[in-house]
Amino acid sequence: MEVRVDVRPVWPLHLARHSGMDGVQRHRDGVLHRLLHVDGQPAHVRVAQPSADRVVIGSSAESRDVAEHALERMRFALGVDDDLRPFFRRFRDDPLIGASVRSMPHLRVARRPEPFEALAWAVCEQLIDYERATEIERAIVAYGGLRVTNPPHPPLRDVPTAATVAGWSPARLESFGLTPTRALALHRAAREVASGRVDLHAADHERGWARLRKIRGIGSWTLEFLAIHGQGRYDQLPAGDLAYRKVVAQLQAGGGHPLARVEEDEVRAFFAPYGEWAGLAGAHVLATTSRLRRALAA
Repeated sequence: MEVRVDVRPVWPLHLARHSGMDGVQRHRDGVLHRLLHVDGQPAHVRVAQPSADRVVIGSSAESRDVAEHALERMRFALGVDDDLRPFFRRFRDDPLIGASVRSMPHLRVARRPEPFEALAWAVCEQLIDYERATEIERAIVAYGGLRVTNPPHPPLRDVPTAATVAGWSPARLESFGLTPTRALALHRAAREVASGRVDLHAADHERGWARLRKIRGIGSWTLEFLAIHGQGRYDQLPAGDLAYRKVVAQLQAGGGHPLARVEEDEVRAFFAPYGEWAGLAGAHVLATTSRLRRALAA
């Protein structure tokens, strides 16, 4: 069953042209391919952007319900329905991010189609370098990610579901490179989600966060990562992230020592004026400083 929609984004959007580091998203001939599972049933989702104001999303599965659900999850991940006009009007002249907002109005926060993916990868990325975290994530996908081959399309794997991860032992998770504490945290979080005790799709996000927070190894950074990358919460940003702690230290000091850091509470206070848009403002801050570093190195 094939479902296809032709979307006119309500705000400028640039479809990413690169594959994700965990290997589950592929690009071929300008088309993004992603495998998703709905109640154990696979759906092959494809996305193309033939023009600046048009995005085409197709989803194929054994049943129409599965295809439609997977398509909706991809729409969420892409942010094609996000209206960022209020953010643009409010911050286009902001002294810090105004230039970025005007030059990159299309900028969005990267999202995962399923919130459990964001939660699982947040645990994997705690307090280690991104390259090492990516190795762990790829190992998890290679071991337990469901695979579909559908010529002539590229072979695809999905991130293992919460139920799959809950069925593994913490020792198995350690074998992928996680520390014992993080392996146990991921195992317990997966069990909470798989059992339904935590519903990551529920409108009341805070209720699920409160239950997850009781798990040792699940802290504010992990939940904020889940919120912004898995649940679309623009009011959240992972304040404990090293990138934010470094950039805020640099901005507050007007340069200062390149190894300077601030605490995560200081990061939250710094972005508090951006209110319900703090997460998107953070993305513009990182984009601005990244472009500045590249210009200085040129």
